[in-house]
Amino acid sequence: MGQADWARDLAERLLSTTLPRRWAHTQGVAKRAESLAPILGAEADTLTAAAYLHDIGYTPDLVDTGFHPLDGARYLRDVVKADDTLCRLVAHHSCAVNEALNRDLFDALTGEFDEERPELVEALTYCDMTTGPDGTHLDVAERLAEIHSRYGPEHLVSRSITASTPCIVSAVRAVEAALSDVRQARTG
Repeated sequence: MGQADWARDLAERLLSTTLPRRWAHTQGVAKRAESLAPILGAEADTLTAAAYLHDIGYTPDLVDTGFHPLDGARYLRDVVKADDTLCRLVAHHSCAVNEALNRDLFDALTGEFDEERPELVEALTYCDMTTGPDGTHLDVAERLAEIHSRYGPEHLVSRSITASTPCIVSAVRAVEAALSDVRQARTG
């Protein structure tokens, strides 16, 4: 069983019953991750595993701080003894550091989990920020608007997403450019 298969089974167990909409989103994010195999090669399995696991921190039984990247990464590290790369990707997905600042959890996040390689973090951000809550593909601008509409302008998540928007858009554009380069190389 590969890392992605193991992660899918774990995420399904944690999310499918208690948070079915989050599970739908997670499956869509993983599908986007699988589509990045042309630019990630052998690391596509690791990215797909992280995509399945990125939101497990929303699971009610795992909530500790209320900050899902940290809660999920801690569960992966402390309970299931997951690979360090997966823990770091979950902890830092979608520019989580900005929300950590707003939640006074910056020191906990960065002290417990080093950042992962930028190309993997960008790839996971791309997958998350181009997938809607029901698992469908969205443009990054649509996804950001959806988050703002769900939380409202004054919510901590909306403020964090506003601060993260340049990081998120940059990550999405970097991955789109890499995909475009691969397509052009195949046709050229």
